[in-house]
Formats: sequence, structure tokens, C-alpha cells
Amino acid sequence: MNTVSTPPYSVSRLPAFNDNYLWLIDDGCRAITVDPGDAKVVKNALIERDLQLDYILTTHHHGDHTGGVSELQAAFDAKVIGPDSPNIPQVTQAVCDEQMIELMGITFTVIAVPGHTLDHIAYFAASPNPLGQPILFCGDTLFAGGCGRVFEGSYAQMHHSLEKLKALPQDTRIYCAHEYTQANLNFAKVVEPDNLALAQRVKTVSQQRASNIPTIPSLLADELATNPFLRYDKTAVIAAASKRLNRKNLIGDEVFAAIREWKDNF
Repeated sequence: MNTVSTPPYSVSRLPAFNDNYLWLIDDGCRAITVDPGDAKVVKNALIERDLQLDYILTTHHHGDHTGGVSELQAAFDAKVIGPDSPNIPQVTQAVCDEQMIELMGITFTVIAVPGHTLDHIAYFAASPNPLGQPILFCGDTLFAGGCGRVFEGSYAQMHHSLEKLKALPQDTRIYCAHEYTQANLNFAKVVEPDNLALAQRVKTVSQQRASNIPTIPSLLADELATNPFLRYDKTAVIAAASKRLNRKNLIGDEVFAAIREWKDNF
């Protein structure tokens, strides 16, 4: 377990499975967990820190995000907050786009981000908040250096969802759910080989991973500078997508779709 913010409130990174991060927010007494795919990992953290779990937040229905929900709900009588989805029947409080919820003194705004799945949502806490800066829990929508695969929605939906996240404050900390950063940046280099900010990030991330240091959370400012899935309006990315498809005058959704399909086969 790694704590990535400061007392009295903190966000802890709980590694699970091969490359998942589950998240735990606490104030020293009570806790919120986000996307608890593995109940045991969360339980161990709660016991270690003598915390009571009050809330479980889910972003979407995939098992590596929901697998531990029922066990934790039963053990702690925690309220389960998530999308109104038949695929997550444990939800006790369904939330929708632009809804605001206050949990343990933190106000989250729900952002609907369909694409990876149709029921996908994210949770954003603006500043000021007890965690010190804007934070976003975005599941499998936006990754460090990349974005989630489009399984249920359309490329246009995913593009629109990322546009919403792109508009958040640049100092937002991005708490995604997987340690995919190095692989994502290897692809980004192919799309934008002349991006100097990307070259530096690749170097930094390579050093981090060589020492088994997590790369999550990331900053939105860094994503805007290096993540091709947020740079679909940049000349170099448009040119790369156009070359990939051997087509000219690509716009918005078309650029994003070209880059996402390219990554799927990378």
C-alpha cells in the first residue's frame, strides 16, 4: 500500500492482480474505496490502518473493478455508489452525469464517460477539497499516456468522454486503474516521435518502472502534453492518423478513431 497524499486525508494505492490499482481514501477513521476488484486487498488495508469502510465507489461493471464489492458491502455495511446499471446490482445509490455527492467532507461531481463501457462514470473533486488539489477517479477511461479500449460504446462516445476530462483543471491528479503507462508511451512515441515533452516523460517513466515505482497518479497537464488520445486536435497527431489511413482532412472523431484502432493493433 502506498500513500500518495498527506494527512489527515489521504489517497492510498492498493496494487491488485497483475497491474490494477484499487484506491482507498481515508480521513484517519473512515474510508472510501474506489473500484475494489479484490476484497482481500482492501480489507487488509482497512485492518492495517484501523479504518471503517463507509462507501464503495464503482466506475463501471468489469470484474476487476467490482469483484470485491459484495464481500466488502456485507462485511462493512458500506453504501455502494455507482452508475444505474443492471450489471452492478449491488449499487445502493445510483448516480448520473453532473450529479454532486458529498462523502466524508469531499464533494464529487459525477461525469458520464461512456465508451469503454456504456455505464462508465468518473468522479471528480474540485479544489478546494481536503485532499489538497483537484482529483479524478476515472476507472478505465483515461490512462496515463493512453485511454481504455472501446468495448461497448462508439469511438465518437469515447472521444466525447475524453473531451470532458480534457477540460478539467490542468493540476488535476488522475487516478486511473491500471499501470499501463510505459506501454502507452511506447505507442505515443510512434504517433508523435518529435514531441520533446513526450521524450522526457518516456525517460522518466522508464526509470520509475525499472525501480518498480508506480507512475499513477499522473497530472492532467502531463496528459495534455503527451497523451495522443487527448491530442487528437494537434497537427502532428492529425498527420499521423492521416498517414495511417492514407486519407486527408481528418477531423475530431475520425482522428481519435484512427489512433484508437492503431493502438488496438500495436
